[in-house]
Amino acid sequence: MKLVFGLGNPGSEYANTRHNIGFIMLDDYIGEYKWSKKFNGLYIEKNINGEKYVFVKPLSFMNLSGGVVSSFVNYYKVSYKDIIVIHDDLDLPFGKIRIKVNSSAGGHNGVKDIIKSLNTQEFMRIKVGISNNKNIDTKDYVLGNFSKSDLKIIKDIEKEVFEIIENFDYDNIDSLMNKYN
Repeated sequence: MKLVFGLGNPGSEYANTRHNIGFIMLDDYIGEYKWSKKFNGLYIEKNINGEKYVFVKPLSFMNLSGGVVSSFVNYYKVSYKDIIVIHDDLDLPFGKIRIKVNSSAGGHNGVKDIIKSLNTQEFMRIKVGISNNKNIDTKDYVLGNFSKSDLKIIKDIEKEVFEIIENFDYDNIDSLMNKYN
């Protein structure tokens, strides 16, 4: 069993913001299915390649994602090695993807809260580059909307993110990292 968390902020005002890349990725992957609600998160269960996956969008706002993540982890009793967290990354060029395991939050407050709540860094992260504009306050930048051309680039990289999700195996993480990083 795998738990896949897409990070973002709830509410229509945040729907197309850079900080919501995790929500966007999960919405596009899942499609038009109806999400259920539990533990202050929206979730849906799917069978992929014969394995149960639970996709989750925490509704606690980005910086408080850890409580929702730990509630799902405890409920489903999964190993930290069966967790994927998808989130934005200011330090990566726009549209670049990086897989990370057992690494620090790198300044991302949502990931920092997850690490604190789980008391471990031992889970996989799919970091999606949103670049950074040093001329705009960081908070305003990450909460700014994607342009239409940005959204096209996001659509182009989604295939890779979806392949990573579907081929995720912590024991063979090096081969995923070699292929996509």
